[in-house]
Amino acid sequence: MAAGTQARPSARSLSWRQFKAILRKDIVMELRTKEMVTSMGLYSLLTMVVYQIALSQSGSAFDPRQIAAGLLWLAFLFTSMLGLNRSLVHEQDQGCLEALLLAPVDRPVIFFAKAIGNLVFLLIVEVLTIPVFAFLFLQGGGYGGAWWMIPTVLTAGSIGIAGVGTLLATMSVNTNGKDFVLTVLMVPLMYPLLLAAVSATTAAVLGGDGSVDQFWAGMGGVAGYDVIMLLAAYALYEFVIGA
Repeated sequence: MAAGTQARPSARSLSWRQFKAILRKDIVMELRTKEMVTSMGLYSLLTMVVYQIALSQSGSAFDPRQIAAGLLWLAFLFTSMLGLNRSLVHEQDQGCLEALLLAPVDRPVIFFAKAIGNLVFLLIVEVLTIPVFAFLFLQGGGYGGAWWMIPTVLTAGSIGIAGVGTLLATMSVNTNGKDFVLTVLMVPLMYPLLLAAVSATTAAVLGGDGSVDQFWAGMGGVAGYDVIMLLAAYALYEFVIGA
């Protein structure tokens, strides 16, 4: 090699650097404003309080743990839609999305960077919400499962929400009714994930005989959904973002 020349970085190395740059930009912007995490966190916490108020007159015989998992995942789903929409709208309003499309960056790199960023913000909100959830809904009978069950199902479910949600938010960002379009698209597609995640979370909350088998059966559904839908989102993102 001639003196003074440098080897070109490999395609994999270049993609990794681009991924880190996009992800770092999203995280730094959020750390400066804290708009997304703050709005998502307040929305999730207020939703938990509203649930508790609505169930407070159900009577002492009713065990709120039986439906607590469903309420928790509904709160996370609607909270995620709020954050997903804000993240892409900010990108479009500030011209960042157009700049990314003009830059020599592979579209799948943009997808993974955006999805990981949304996953990080969603997990932060979930960490803030879980103590309030436990205080409001698990006081009567306590938590019946092993300690590792809740973090496992939350992480796996959040991966699916962040991945599919990033694709759908990108599709809806250029439409007139962004919030409406994202909701109409996301809720039906999330049904299989919610069904499996609620089953696994219920097993973790209630515990007892057969809870581990029910938990892993639900986790199998969550993992299958994540693999299939993330591969589909990865394949479609180049066409969606360029549309």
